[in-house]
Amino acid sequence: MTTDSAPVLGRRHLNRALLARQLLLARHEMSALDAIEHLVGMQSQAPNPPYVGLWSRLEGFAFDEVAALMRDRRALRIVLMRGTLHLVSARDARALRPLTQVLLDNALRSPRGGPLKDVDLAAVAGWARTLLEQEPRSDKELRTLLAERWPEEDAELLGWAVRCVLPLVQVPPRGIWGASGLARHTTLGNWLGEADPAGTDPEPSVDEMVLRYLGAFGPASVLDVQQWSGLTRLGEVVERLLPKLRLFQDENGRTLYDLPEAPRPDPDTPAPVRLVPDFDNLLLSHADRARIITEEHRKRVFTINGIIRATFLVDGFVHGMWRIERKRGAATLRIDPFSPVPEPARTALAEEAARLLAAAHPDASAHSVVFSS
Repeated sequence: MTTDSAPVLGRRHLNRALLARQLLLARHEMSALDAIEHLVGMQSQAPNPPYVGLWSRLEGFAFDEVAALMRDRRALRIVLMRGTLHLVSARDARALRPLTQVLLDNALRSPRGGPLKDVDLAAVAGWARTLLEQEPRSDKELRTLLAERWPEEDAELLGWAVRCVLPLVQVPPRGIWGASGLARHTTLGNWLGEADPAGTDPEPSVDEMVLRYLGAFGPASVLDVQQWSGLTRLGEVVERLLPKLRLFQDENGRTLYDLPEAPRPDPDTPAPVRLVPDFDNLLLSHADRARIITEEHRKRVFTINGIIRATFLVDGFVHGMWRIERKRGAATLRIDPFSPVPEPARTALAEEAARLLAAAHPDASAHSVVFSS
């Protein structure tokens, strides 16, 4: 099939396909671990958003399910796609971390890494590995030890370089819902063991990574895959995968690729209201985000300091933002629409918000849902 003859998918068609892949057209009876793997990880720049993301996607999700996965080392938080923290399964940490190391290597070659050009980073990383595998340490603790060993160097810069060179896991209780404490790190190999004794972990494969992306975010362009992963030159990977793919076009003539049997629901399929947490990959994983959010609304959701605010969906598209406040023991979910919400959706949104408050903050002395307009 040539690109010219490929079927055209409009914005609503792409929207419904994305929602179906993202488990947002209906809540699914699926374990949290299976959902995390299906989504190819969940951005976890802050510890709590993935919990809300799973609650919005899964039937009967319990917040302590992820805590158990992290304590049992079946799921963990580690820097992966786009050089950002993700909550992933242990299997995916092993499979994806080697593929995304190039992003951190490039960071070391950036101007920020210039002052380190004469530093033996292999020696620094080797010494830091020993320290971090003795016991998990915070960034401040590691910097203090690095300063003692290399007093003539910038300890903060050395600590950053260590985070670029070594695959570091943020260990619990960091990342556990309701827990507090500093982020402490050890190496991926130390946390999981250097080798998978059962031999069940997949081999790192960029081809498989692209196919899994399409399963969770497609149909998509090469630029979309690169936006999600942070990797470049993926056109040659997609070209290699063409026998396994189906081609489409968007309304602007861009070529889109997809798995042949992946869901592409009718564009008029009803889409329920959904609460989407901060930093959710739903909004971060396409170069062209028109399938989920307008450019005008994107500018309100994406802040200049890198914060991606929590949003809500009406008829499948971002319609506003929300946040939870805790004051004097009470929990309030505040909803800030970008434009008036139709009454049926407003009622459904209030009910959804009340359910989230009950699930996320059962100990609150009172729950309330407030619309700004």
